[in-house]
Amino acid sequence: MTALALAGAAWLALSLAEPKAAVAAVKRGTALNAVPANVVVRADYIMDLRSEAGGRVQDSALVLGAAVKQGQMLLKIDDTDLRLDLERATNDYNAAVRRREIGSATKLDLETARADLANFTKLAEAGQYPSTELDKRKRELRQLEQKQEIEDVNETALIDSLATQIKTQKRQIEKTSLVSPIGGDVTAVSAHVGDLIAPGAPLASLLAKARVVEARVAEENFAGIAVGQNATVRFLSYGNDQFSGKVARVLPTADPLTQRYTVVLEVAIAPERLVPGLSGEASITIGEHPDVLIIPRRALLGDYVLVVKSGRVEQRRVQRGYESLNEVEIKDGLKEGELVITDNLDAYRQGDRVRAARS
Repeated sequence: MTALALAGAAWLALSLAEPKAAVAAVKRGTALNAVPANVVVRADYIMDLRSEAGGRVQDSALVLGAAVKQGQMLLKIDDTDLRLDLERATNDYNAAVRRREIGSATKLDLETARADLANFTKLAEAGQYPSTELDKRKRELRQLEQKQEIEDVNETALIDSLATQIKTQKRQIEKTSLVSPIGGDVTAVSAHVGDLIAPGAPLASLLAKARVVEARVAEENFAGIAVGQNATVRFLSYGNDQFSGKVARVLPTADPLTQRYTVVLEVAIAPERLVPGLSGEASITIGEHPDVLIIPRRALLGDYVLVVKSGRVEQRRVQRGYESLNEVEIKDGLKEGELVITDNLDAYRQGDRVRAARS
């Protein structure tokens, strides 16, 4: 074997023995000024289900953990007594209306008195009937008219009262059928078939289907956040999957305990994946720098990076600019195309020989 071949073999052996370092090239792009935030998913609200009516539970569809739809019948209270009261009120109303149609005896007496007064008036004008008796007849007629007016008022009041009573009884019967005001999941049940419940007593708890993604932002990062800004969200349960989002609402006050502000995000993710209790992190973009040098954020060691140059590790100080969840702007210290180590940074030292492997 020639000396040249031996030297090549030795070089190859040494190269293969060198550790392989995952690297990324410094590139140009748009750097994002992104505010970090902790993220938590919660249900929009929890509703305590209560009944306006009291009584004995006749039927129930409340099952712990079950999903219910808006308008779905959830619980029925026995309404037998209420229906009997409604039947009684309806009968009384119909009887009162019929009595008004028939008319009262006073009405007949009033018609007779008016006819008699007309005759007596003619006789008095002819001098054949005393004026004192005529005045008496007029007073009697007026008394009958007043009596008829009072009867009409009382009759109308009774009919109106019974009509209102019927409406009230029907409304009370409606209240014995409890329907779900929202779509959600049953998280607690405290009333079952056969139970005697009081009006206003809690029967169950419903967890709303609507979800809210809340980002908690530190006080020093809050000033630049506004509705409509873009965000990137990552949930711990979904690994490295990232989801785009936007700032939907900004709450103006901070939590008194943590001094963090709450920002509500709209996230592009399937609703069924937003399980209450999910946590993660978000990056809210509040500014951009176009056409600048950027590297992966994981390549940073504080204000330093590890550059692979001519097969050796070179530790270099850099000046950082905008930072986002995954990338960071480099304002000074690197050139476009240079390779920086991105993984296991603690394993390398200044001057170490490595083989660059682009990640």
